[in-house]
Amino acid sequence: MSFRYDDIGRDRLEALAAFQRSIRFRFKNASLLNRALTHRSYVNEDPSSRGNNERLEFLGDAVLGMATASRLFVALGDKSEGDLARIKSFVVSEDTLSDIASRLGVDGVLLVGKGEERSGGRNKKAILADAMEAVFGAAYLDAGFEKAKDLVLSLIDPEIDKVLTDRHRKDYKTILQEYAQKWHRCYPVYTLERKTGPDHDRTYWMRCELLGAGYGPAEGKTKKDAEQASAAMAYEAIVARGDAESERILSMKRL
Repeated sequence: MSFRYDDIGRDRLEALAAFQRSIRFRFKNASLLNRALTHRSYVNEDPSSRGNNERLEFLGDAVLGMATASRLFVALGDKSEGDLARIKSFVVSEDTLSDIASRLGVDGVLLVGKGEERSGGRNKKAILADAMEAVFGAAYLDAGFEKAKDLVLSLIDPEIDKVLTDRHRKDYKTILQEYAQKWHRCYPVYTLERKTGPDHDRTYWMRCELLGAGYGPAEGKTKKDAEQASAAMAYEAIVARGDAESERILSMKRL
């Protein structure tokens, strides 16, 4: 795999330099970073482009997983395998990675096609999370695993701390499903009540039904987000009862 600096224009190089300052990592080969921040939609519309970030994303996912797992294994010697896996699932989730990407300004430096741009792709969680993983993959190719690991942990360590201090974003759908399955041998049911807005800027309204009660509808920019919001409503309502059921659902909110 070969890359050339003269493939990148001056304005783009300046944007990439600013991004490197934001992540406190300097690439010897700026073309690696450029590819990490190039979505396939951009390449599809520009035949002169030299590739998208999908292969780097694949590599970066492995770098992220190994760096995070090794940190948790060493730092949390008192935790079981199940606890470590649960913590890791929060830390490397799409929500966490997309939040990190937004904070670092990935949305502003990411190359996307015009069609994807019109549909709000620059701010889609999946695209931002994938780009963040691609950056980790590019860092690995550019400087080796130890340097890439340092980059990953500089961004992930605060997220690990949030989980350990119960300040992370909760996966209410999973908590609710585990509670319903364990104690009542059923599952929550999510129903789309309505959707509003144009195709490129939809808002979805989902309702959660569990044990004969309905919660919501709650809104989200994706069906998944709306389901999470309605599950959160159900969770909060059950916890607020202060009875045996609230103790049961609270028991599912463990690391």
